[in-house]
Amino acid sequence: MPMSAQFVSYVTGLRCVNCGALYAPEKVAYTCPACGPDEGILDVLYDMDRVGRDLALSDLLDGPQNHWRYGPLLPVSAHHIGKTWPIGWTPLVEAAPLARAVGVKRLRLKDDGRNNSGSFKDRASSVGVVRAAEVGAAAIACASTGNAAVSLAACAAMASMPAYIFVSRRIPEGKLAQLLIYGATVFRVNGTYDDAYRLCAAACDRFGWYNRNCAYNPYLVEGKKTGGLEIAEQCLADPPDWVVMSVGDGCSIAGVAKGLRQMHELGLIDWTTRLLGVQAAGVAPVQAAFETGALGRADGDTFADSINCPVPRNWRKAVNAVRDAEGAFVSVSDDEIRAAMRDTGRLAGIFAEPAAATSIAGVAAAVRAGIIAPKASVVAYVTGNGLKDIKAAIECTAGPIDISPDLDAVAVAVERNA
Repeated sequence: MPMSAQFVSYVTGLRCVNCGALYAPEKVAYTCPACGPDEGILDVLYDMDRVGRDLALSDLLDGPQNHWRYGPLLPVSAHHIGKTWPIGWTPLVEAAPLARAVGVKRLRLKDDGRNNSGSFKDRASSVGVVRAAEVGAAAIACASTGNAAVSLAACAAMASMPAYIFVSRRIPEGKLAQLLIYGATVFRVNGTYDDAYRLCAAACDRFGWYNRNCAYNPYLVEGKKTGGLEIAEQCLADPPDWVVMSVGDGCSIAGVAKGLRQMHELGLIDWTTRLLGVQAAGVAPVQAAFETGALGRADGDTFADSINCPVPRNWRKAVNAVRDAEGAFVSVSDDEIRAAMRDTGRLAGIFAEPAAATSIAGVAAAVRAGIIAPKASVVAYVTGNGLKDIKAAIECTAGPIDISPDLDAVAVAVERNA
């Protein structure tokens, strides 16, 4: 689909992360023509001098209480349809008991389960829907393991734009319910996520839908970047030693890294932080690429559906971001993720879905491996609300205690479970 010239003036171009080629925004739609859709991932470039003149701390103090407060660093117009949507500016929650459990001095949780549809992906989808409207698209589509689809359906509903969603048959019921309630057209593909991804891309080409997939559309990562912009602002005079995030395709941690980097480049923060990427042990191709320099295909599995991505198309952005931040990758087992779900709930009062709890499991694993020091201050990203996958949550607990309706039965149960 050809793109219009309605780009905010701060955007100066697009650069291929594979070959380094530069493109004018109006000359290319999604990926580098020379490298192709699988390798030619693009990065959005800005006139940072102009951004610096128009984005000061005083502007942020007076800005909206959502992620649009960073307008000059986002590739949408100043007068867009989504500027009042309840997305972003999510809290940093102090979690001292959980910090002790995972072995660090201080732990703050960036809780994106508070976003409109309950996940970090709202940040990207909001930018995608606004851009789709600005370029005159009649509809928008994506393929997803769950949260990206749900966030797109919610944002498309707020914009009164049709949304076409391609998911695999493994999508959790909570996420499927959200999709249907938001009014999206849902195609449940009898195949893998990769099958759904390729089918979605083909359908966008045929029907002229705007393609929301982050692995394909460079503008979506700019929405994810706001997570890093917010961490920088919220930790302005109190920086963390590490920012920790679960990794599936790779574009989320790359986006957060870009946000942190741009806030430093603008002089709005005078510190940098290290990054830890965490993958499920059964599906860890980005960690392998970080360690070996080459991407292989993951043949395992994980119950953490949001990071169950055996063919990560944004791996190069993720690897570069973590290397540039002098960071590291670790992987954790499904049992470690289940334990982190329980601990995050009972010790911090935050209900994290499996992929969201993976970051907390990763902190503990990194401490055991000597990567993160016990004296460290850590921000761990909680990317999605546990209500999205109730089955997984219940299965990782001991479950309820069934009793008859009398006090003696309660007493027996209390004594038995003391």
